[in-house]
Amino acid sequence: MTKKKIIIFAVILIIAAIFGYNYIYQDHRDIETETAEFSMPSSEIATLFSEDITSAEQKFLNKTIEISGIISEINTNDITIDDKAFCQFSDVITTALDKTDTIKIKGRVIGYDDLLEQVKLDQCTIIN
Repeated sequence: MTKKKIIIFAVILIIAAIFGYNYIYQDHRDIETETAEFSMPSSEIATLFSEDITSAEQKFLNKTIEISGIISEINTNDITIDDKAFCQFSDVITTALDKTDTIKIKGRVIGYDDLLEQVKLDQCTIIN
């Protein structure tokens, strides 16, 4: 290889490395301060995913939403609503909650678990 080709290859490699670094280490979204694009009961979004997962993913994936329903399971870092939505929190849940409490949660849709038939949300916060 000539010296000119080596320099061109090195420049392209450096540019690719910069783009890769910026892609991997981009700023994280603050879901808590974002405005929700959709607000609905957990049963409604779960039905939309179970009927047509492709269409629902195009509409909801990586979007901030508010869902409401009755707590069916609660742990230190997650809540399941109506057995239809699994909401993962970044921090330990400190609010006093019980099963069968009605709740409204804001979070980012990260997917659908078709085995458990649950919509998955992360970075959740309790609205009420």
